[in-house]
Amino acid sequence: MSVGGLVLFHGAGGDRDHRLFCKLEAELDLPVARCNFAYRENNPGRRPPDRMPKLIKSIHGHAERLAQEWDADPASFVFGGRSMGGRAASMAVAEGMPAAGLLLLSYPLHPPKKPENLRTAHFPELDLPILLVQGHSDPFGKEPEFAEHLPAIPGPVEQLWLERTGHDPVEKHDDTIIAGVETWLTGL
Repeated sequence: MSVGGLVLFHGAGGDRDHRLFCKLEAELDLPVARCNFAYRENNPGRRPPDRMPKLIKSIHGHAERLAQEWDADPASFVFGGRSMGGRAASMAVAEGMPAAGLLLLSYPLHPPKKPENLRTAHFPELDLPILLVQGHSDPFGKEPEFAEHLPAIPGPVEQLWLERTGHDPVEKHDDTIIAGVETWLTGL
């Protein structure tokens, strides 16, 4: 099955118009949906995100809507996003939502300075292809920490590590990220 579309969700403080999301939509040769969670859609100002169950429910709702809009099987979609958005998408898939793959941009392995608060309990349920894109200086998880926890994921995980960047990769990395995503999607 070829990839039917890429569905992206923003991080806690962001929205669907993140620079990288817009570039992915413009440059990839497949449908791309840049989605807002309800808390951002209903109140564009600064507001704390909803709890994870509500975020996951929102992902299911977007998947159903896009399946009709794109006339495609949602199991052919790659889901993901930045930080909290990628985490929520991965949790939705771990709970049984069908997907062709996961694109995790700046996955928040743990809160900054709290490496004991891991966000990995659902990793053993992720039996699908994953592309992880992380900055080497990301305070939400460094490469050695990911090396310790990614083996819990039964699906194939490709990694793209970005030099001299943190949780929100600087714009100079956009072309590298887009090329990496494009190559990975082509291989699905």
